[in-house]
Amino acid sequence: MSTIFSQIVEGEIPARVVYEDETTIAFLDANPLAPGHTLVVPKDEYERLNNVPDDVATDLYATIHRLTPAIEEAVDADATTVAFNNGEAAGQEVPHVHCHIVPRFEGDDAGPIHSAFGGPEAIPDDELDEIAEAIESRA
Repeated sequence: MSTIFSQIVEGEIPARVVYEDETTIAFLDANPLAPGHTLVVPKDEYERLNNVPDDVATDLYATIHRLTPAIEEAVDADATTVAFNNGEAAGQEVPHVHCHIVPRFEGDDAGPIHSAFGGPEAIPDDELDEIAEAIESRA
């Protein structure tokens, strides 16, 4: 499968590349949510975060860590929202892992990431204990 991001990596589709190293590339989002909205992707295709090898995940985070303050400074942002949509049900439109770094500005009214869910869900303590145990046993 060759995603639009792989085509950008291969130079088949033009992009405004802002950073590139051996394993990652970052470019401005073609449909930005704010000035400076940047996507960071591994050069190799991985559909979900679950599929990214540990060494590539380390490189991916290092690129995100490097670019976040650079983006904030470049567009004079007050903050950033940094997020992955991991899977189609989460809103992932391109099946190639990508991190959004979205600059945020005082008064932009976009709200915190929690606003995407309409508020907290009331989950009973015993169910929370079961969920925590299930996650811990798989980690």
